Amino acid sequence: MDTKWKSRLLFAGWLLLFVIGLSSVVAAVHDGRTYFKRDYFHTMEFDDHLNQFISYLNTYELGNMSKEEAKKAITVTAEEIEEHRYRYGSLPEQIANIKSQYETAIQEANAADNKEAAQILIKERDKKIADITKNFQDEEYVRQKVRVEKEQAIDDYYQSLEEERSNFEDYQAFFKYYFKDTSTGKVYTNVNMAGSSVKEIFNQKNMLFIQKYEAANALRTGEQTIGYGESGEGILLKARGGKFEGRIGAVSRPTAASPLYNDYKMFQQNQKVFIIYVASGFILLLISLYIGKRFFIFPSGLIEKIQPLYNRVPLDVSIAAALVTWLLTIVSLQWSNVLIYYEYTYTLIQNVISHLLASLCLTFLSLLQGKLLVKRWKAGEGIREEWRQSVIAKLGRLLANAFLVRSIGIQLFLLLAVFFFTGFGVPIAVSHLDLLAIYGVLFLFISLPALILLFRGMAYLNLIIQHTGRLAAGHLEADLPVRGRSVFAKMAEHINVLKKDVKASQREQAKSERLKTELITNVSHDLRTPLTSIISYTELLKNETISAEERIAYTEIIDRKSKRLKGLIDDLFEASKMASGNAELVKEKVDLVQLLQQALGEYDEAIGESSLQFRVTNPDEPVFAMVDGQKIWRVFDNLIGNILKYSLENTRVYISIKTMSDQAIITFKNVTKYELGDNVDEMFERFKRGDRSRHTEGSGLGLAIAKSIIDLHEGTLDIEVDGDLFKVTVALHVSS
Repeated sequence: MDTKWKSRLLFAGWLLLFVIGLSSVVAAVHDGRTYFKRDYFHTMEFDDHLNQFISYLNTYELGNMSKEEAKKAITVTAEEIEEHRYRYGSLPEQIANIKSQYETAIQEANAADNKEAAQILIKERDKKIADITKNFQDEEYVRQKVRVEKEQAIDDYYQSLEEERSNFEDYQAFFKYYFKDTSTGKVYTNVNMAGSSVKEIFNQKNMLFIQKYEAANALRTGEQTIGYGESGEGILLKARGGKFEGRIGAVSRPTAASPLYNDYKMFQQNQKVFIIYVASGFILLLISLYIGKRFFIFPSGLIEKIQPLYNRVPLDVSIAAALVTWLLTIVSLQWSNVLIYYEYTYTLIQNVISHLLASLCLTFLSLLQGKLLVKRWKAGEGIREEWRQSVIAKLGRLLANAFLVRSIGIQLFLLLAVFFFTGFGVPIAVSHLDLLAIYGVLFLFISLPALILLFRGMAYLNLIIQHTGRLAAGHLEADLPVRGRSVFAKMAEHINVLKKDVKASQREQAKSERLKTELITNVSHDLRTPLTSIISYTELLKNETISAEERIAYTEIIDRKSKRLKGLIDDLFEASKMASGNAELVKEKVDLVQLLQQALGEYDEAIGESSLQFRVTNPDEPVFAMVDGQKIWRVFDNLIGNILKYSLENTRVYISIKTMSDQAIITFKNVTKYELGDNVDEMFERFKRGDRSRHTEGSGLGLAIAKSIIDLHEGTLDIEVDGDLFKVTVALHVSS
């Protein structure tokens, strides 16, 4: 426990050194532009005061013109006369305006039978009309009016100068000046020369600062413009402009109270505090960095405890939190720095301690988040994966998904914009009644139709949601109405298509269940029949009283039935392998004509013994294809075997092979012995027999296996039934 507390106290001490050092860096960056200057007279603050004093000096002394001189210098131009005449419009417009101003008041006076008041108003109106009319008739009359306006502007201007003269006098307590007009030789100064020369007065002993204005660097004054009239524009007077040589100095011992001198003394004091603070702070910062790197005194185990929880926070949130903490730390350090320039009191010490504690906490949080971020960066899943889980990335994906169907995103954006400006326009229309009519028109033709479209879309969406809910419950109702070309209409159309697919799937499922039942029945029957015979004849063989001839006959029957059973099982495995896609093809270049002849040759004896007449049509040249020869032979073997089993006696069988484009077409046609029905697709089902009474031998898997083989070769096997005519067409790709 003692060791843990010691490490914590050591870390607190290190953190205090680091914060003070970091605070000095912030102070150097923030206040260095001011306190790294040579002295107060090289600061921007002093430059501003000096320029302001020169401006006052130009106004009150160097370029000063008395009020009477300014009024004598007044001139009135023809343009100013015209401006005064037409300031409020043409003569008819101004007369009409005056009449409208008095019309209501005169009518009210007459209505109240107050003839005296009405006469006063009429005289006042006529006087104004006569005055306006004279403006357009007598140019000298207007000139005097303009002169009066300018004289009033001069009075206002000089009154404002007197109000600001106290500021100029405050500056003179600190600034002393001596200037001579180079053209007239007149001297302007606020210094009692008393027989002394300028150099004797303006020297380093008497002045803290001296600014010389000589030759090319002489002080120049310019024209002063005073605004007048409604527009506030126009040159009323020209101040005495000129060129002045001399000096401006800042006295070392002001004779009166001077705020600028106090600023100078305060700057000197603050500059010393600043330099000492920054220098010592830099030293403490270097010491803290050395200790931190040498001993790594960050609290042990803290990072390991927090890191798993911190890693769950999205990366951008972590970075934003770290940036905010760092910014608050800098602000807190800056506030702490400001306090060092004040005179120390009990309250100030309290403020320093509170700001220092805040800076310690914020700096600790900044360091902690920095370490957590670095460790997360190094041990994380990578910047891309981290960024993919960030809030900004999720919002980006959300926005992208909102515009995945662009029309929906654009419509939503437009609707939001319409409703936003509709609500935003209400207070504007209420506060400006002249805009109410415009707002009403916009609401009627934009906002209201948008609202109707929104509700219509919501109603259609609710209908779709209700319909899909019933579909999910298993109720297949009538199709949804497809209205228009909107996204909701496309959704309704897609739901209708899905519903049709569901119905087709249900039919296929019912058919599959039926075929599954038939499959189990057929498999049971076809496997049980030879198995029963084998068991029966095996029991007979156990009887010792049977003769040798009977034993041989029974053995042959058992052998035949065993082979029959093996064939059924082999066909079943072959069909299962084909259905699962596990069959392997060994493709090679094969002549299909020769392969068909070989298959027919295998059945040559059976064909000769049958009553069927085979008609085979072959091309003269070979037909090559890249196929698995054994499996294609199996297809031909099955089809020819079926023809021999299920063809009507004394009928013809037609077999042909020909090429069309890039395909070889092999056709098998025969007249069936049994009625097949119209459902051709069931012929490809497993254990489907042409002889439904199952008197003929066969597994019922032949056509299913044959079609699977052809499908594996990317070909087609089609069956056509026309009455008793049975036709099988095989199409395979030929090789060049």
